[in-house]
Amino acid sequence: MRVGRVAVVGAGTMGHGIAYAAALGGCRVALTDSRADALARAMERIRELVAGGVKRGNLKEAEGSEVVQRLRADAQLGAAVTGAEVVIEAVVEDLAVKRRLFADLQDAAPRDALLATNTSSLSIAAIAQALRDPGRVAGMHFFNPVHAMRLVEVVTHERSDPGVVARAVAFARQLGKEPIVVKDSPGFASSRLGVALGLEAMRMLERGVATAEDIDKAMELG
Repeated sequence: MRVGRVAVVGAGTMGHGIAYAAALGGCRVALTDSRADALARAMERIRELVAGGVKRGNLKEAEGSEVVQRLRADAQLGAAVTGAEVVIEAVVEDLAVKRRLFADLQDAAPRDALLATNTSSLSIAAIAQALRDPGRVAGMHFFNPVHAMRLVEVVTHERSDPGVVARAVAFARQLGKEPIVVKDSPGFASSRLGVALGLEAMRMLERGVATAEDIDKAMELG
């Protein structure tokens, strides 16, 4: 079943990117943030992304207008998540902040809404502990820029509801993404691979395999 309504909490770089991607995917999206100035900047940035897509020929002008019409900004969390089928958190990477937010979301959002966190570094299980039913929460780690990067890490934890995980995977696919399912562990999959590459690059430099500049070129162009 396709998702029709999405709420994104947090209007920073990742938040507005996720909101834009969801609107591109045909969803009606409410973007919310406690900072009015952040909301205004986010909506302006989304309009710029739409205009860029039209200019490059990736969107027809009418399609761009429809994307903008599917988006709205709302400073009130309760109003933003009303009727949402998926709620994605993209606030600051602070465990205490995220836990307080999810404690509020469990009552503010519809009882059957998928609650997802976009964290790239924090434990999904630790965030989910803020809820009476931790199984409602899954990780959905998008990458920047969201509209261009296809990978989404769907992160499970020991109390994950399999149905919630399946819904997160299906929603990612609805947005044209390629989801992978990974267990809750430091760095998930992508960051751990990045660390491994970085360590190998340092070993190559230490052993004189190539200069730092040429190792960088190999990573960028290879």
